[in-house]
Amino acid sequence: MYDEKVPVLIVGGGLAGLSAAVFLAWHGVTPTLVERHPDTSTHPKARAINPRTMELYRAVDMEAAVRAGRSPISGNTDLVHVETLAGRERVRMPNASPAAIDRISPTGWTLIDQNQLEPILRRRAVEVGADVRFHTEVTALAEVDGGVLVTLVDRGTGVSRQVLAEYVVAADGSRSPMRELLGVGHHGRGTITNLVSFFFQADLEPALRDRRIIAAYVNNPEVRGTIIPIDNEKRWVFNVSFFPDRGERAEDFDEERCVRLARAAVGIPDLAVGIEHTGMPAWDISAKVADRMSDGRVFFAGDAAHVMPPTGAFGASTGIQDAYNLAWKLALVHRGRAGAGLLASYDTERRPVAEETVRQAMLRFAVREGSQLSDVAAEMVSEETMTFGYRYPAGAFVGEGAAGALLEDPERPTGRPGARAPHVVLHEDGSPRSTIDLFGRGFVLLARPGGGDWAAAAAAVEAELGVPVEVHTVGEPGTLRDPGGQFDARYGTGPGGASLVRPDGFVAWRTPDFPVDPVGALARALRTVLAV
Repeated sequence: MYDEKVPVLIVGGGLAGLSAAVFLAWHGVTPTLVERHPDTSTHPKARAINPRTMELYRAVDMEAAVRAGRSPISGNTDLVHVETLAGRERVRMPNASPAAIDRISPTGWTLIDQNQLEPILRRRAVEVGADVRFHTEVTALAEVDGGVLVTLVDRGTGVSRQVLAEYVVAADGSRSPMRELLGVGHHGRGTITNLVSFFFQADLEPALRDRRIIAAYVNNPEVRGTIIPIDNEKRWVFNVSFFPDRGERAEDFDEERCVRLARAAVGIPDLAVGIEHTGMPAWDISAKVADRMSDGRVFFAGDAAHVMPPTGAFGASTGIQDAYNLAWKLALVHRGRAGAGLLASYDTERRPVAEETVRQAMLRFAVREGSQLSDVAAEMVSEETMTFGYRYPAGAFVGEGAAGALLEDPERPTGRPGARAPHVVLHEDGSPRSTIDLFGRGFVLLARPGGGDWAAAAAAVEAELGVPVEVHTVGEPGTLRDPGGQFDARYGTGPGGASLVRPDGFVAWRTPDFPVDPVGALARALRTVLAV
């Protein structure tokens, strides 16, 4: 017996879990989210949201709200590796120019502290219909006929409830009690370093020397850690490594020691430092990926599925992109429009991306730990390539022979099925509009004139499968003009051709020209994607 039944239960109220709640509700599924803590995070933690993730928030009408909550350091650009902040700069990490991002995406990076973003996501989740319950913990679960039986305990009252969830999204952090309950292991290097964080106040302008840092990675004989600005003026957070194998403990970081470490990191022995006792408990930097990202009706997302060093700012965005990949699939299966094979594609698609993203973060972490940039440059790809250029080797799309490389240059996209649908600036009634802004809730067919009636074919397929396909015609005499003449080159189409794009903005299928049987071709493609 159970007390209530829900379509999707999300476990974990961090960035991945709250984003999953927003995305699912946006797709018309009312999720229930539970989080064991009484409120959202009070620590900045992750703060860089990459442009691809901003595309996702843009799709669910959150871009303006996220940008409104951005950090005071939003204009900062420098990621530096130093012996001390006042001393020698070992490496300055390259970053893309705004012009480069403009060629790839209609949006850009947003620096927003996690403790600012989580409340925005929580409000949006409730606004679009999610049931959000904090201070509620999962203590047991078991897969049963028709779903997953989960025991929830209200940590304030101690009251226990039995909930039957059709599906569960486990976004419950790097230690993931859900993953442990299900016996799902992980692989990778594991814990790399243990850290404590403390906030301090100091005037670092003499040491910064006009640099506007996002983070400064410090490595010298006295201290190893990361200085991160909070207000770009006087407040800073310092994440400091400590070494339990040497007998060091988090409890040993008293005010005197924190002052000494801050001075050693900045490189000014008599620096005036004020310590704020508002830090967080000990934590660790790890590198690991779950052995599988699903177990029956339970799907792992965010840190529960993969953990990586913060170098590269990949972690939070990768987890949010997990949730976006999963949400539309759960929605279609829940409504009976797709088969279980669509859900199986979640692990097939996202795990290879997680593996490579962890590897890229580790290459950057090696520089933080003392390696020269030249030592890893041959293997390291740009943030833009890792953010926009990954291609799913297999999954819910119609492949075109061998999968090819996992990554492609996003400035020279292939438009292949399994890749992100490229950004092309089109004109509608004389106003510019990115192709990215055409994608969101359902399937979109970008059709080229010069063949037959794609709209009629899409209507026939919708009647057959019950899945709407929105058609946009690109080029004369269509409603969307291509003044730059980029569409065919980026999407791999020609006169009469078309590209079918999934709700998550990835290409599902394409044809270079108008097929003899357009209804049959489009229906077969959708059946493959939907696993029906």
